[in-house]
Amino acid sequence: MINLTPTVHNTHINWRSILLGAVLLATLSGLSACSTTPPDGMAAVTPFDIQRYIGKWYEIARLDHAFERGLSDVSATYRQQDDGSVQVLNRGFDSKRGEWRQAVGRALFTGDPTRASLKVSFFGPFYGGYHVVALDQQHYRWAMVVGPDRDYLWILARDKQLPTGVREELLRQAGEQGIDVQKLIWVGQSRDDG
Repeated sequence: MINLTPTVHNTHINWRSILLGAVLLATLSGLSACSTTPPDGMAAVTPFDIQRYIGKWYEIARLDHAFERGLSDVSATYRQQDDGSVQVLNRGFDSKRGEWRQAVGRALFTGDPTRASLKVSFFGPFYGGYHVVALDQQHYRWAMVVGPDRDYLWILARDKQLPTGVREELLRQAGEQGIDVQKLIWVGQSRDDG
């Protein structure tokens, strides 16, 4: 979820970011060949209201991926754009480098906007599926999102922690959908992300 495009610090190019950007490009290139529909047997939430979904979400858990590896305090902020797209700002703390990293992407609905099925790009024309498969439809306080296949899963919440009952129910649902919940990384959310 983190953009690793080159950054300039004191007029020196951050070559680590360029290398990591290349890794992200390769990952997203692989995603672009994937379907932007939910994985077989999984359905995106409907009805869905993007106006209620926009705003800040904290990443509670995720399956491991190179583009987020080592990051804690990850959040995603969604903003509706005038053209109907959704801006996605992902941010996380890299403890090895002692700094915040962020990525800005663009999401588009893959069909009817009352169905929580989108495609997201953080790098040019390459899109990956983003499907909300579980959602607190009453208050929009938590969500479970999958990518184009069962190797991509995120549990998100408006708060930095989930109530135990909600957490257990989402794990049960994910397990029933063929997600290996034993591989989930529980994301630390201890820093003030100001």
